[in-house]
Amino acid sequence: MKVNLYDLEGNVKSQINLPKAFEYPYRPDIIKKVIHAFQSNSRQPYGVSPTAGLRRVGHNWGPNHGRARVMRRPDGDRGVIMNNMVGGRTAFAPTTQRIWYRKINKKEKLLSKLSALSMTSNKEMVKNRGHVFKNDLTLPVVVENALESIDNLEDALKFIEKLGLDGDIKRAKNGTKIRAGKGKLRGRKYYTPKSILIVVKNKEKVEKSFKNLPGVEVITPNEINTEILAPGANPGRLTVFSENALEEVRGWIL
Repeated sequence: MKVNLYDLEGNVKSQINLPKAFEYPYRPDIIKKVIHAFQSNSRQPYGVSPTAGLRRVGHNWGPNHGRARVMRRPDGDRGVIMNNMVGGRTAFAPTTQRIWYRKINKKEKLLSKLSALSMTSNKEMVKNRGHVFKNDLTLPVVVENALESIDNLEDALKFIEKLGLDGDIKRAKNGTKIRAGKGKLRGRKYYTPKSILIVVKNKEKVEKSFKNLPGVEVITPNEINTEILAPGANPGRLTVFSENALEEVRGWIL
């Protein structure tokens, strides 16, 4: 399959063949399985204190009182300690002994990555993820190696506008919202949708210029994995490759 090779002004320089890695079939089952394993393996085990809900004195009154035989406070008849009492222990509380780790086969892991990578060239899948781009662009977007020399935000914004990808940045910015739940209190108050994924061979300069744009991520070909190509197990991320990065993907042993 051929795609256009663009320069930094958004003009078509030539056409280039995509590597074999972009020809794999869509396997949503394996993509979902592998991402679930990734997320499970990144979890930190958690649990309650072994004495939570048990730091009380309670006595069973015994029979012949006309009351249920449960632990009660010494200074009254309120129940304590048991899991159906206010302030009592939790039934089936989470424990740090739970095993979150999930094994994944090497071939499944590779197939999921290649399947998700192939979907970056499918316009329907990219649109279904909600990404915004010009209809005449060929996907994935392949840009000349001068992309890796962009070292400031001003040039980065000009490049994105000329290529017609600025609508996706605005979508991510407008989609930023306050996270629901306790995460607001734990250093992750805002949630920002994923936007453009930029793949370059050398990311030192590029990362500094693009990292502050909403939802944009910059990686090298060695860092490509299923989760970054298909966030939330939904493949079809809008991806920009430099010519050098694409050639490195072409050299993968499959």
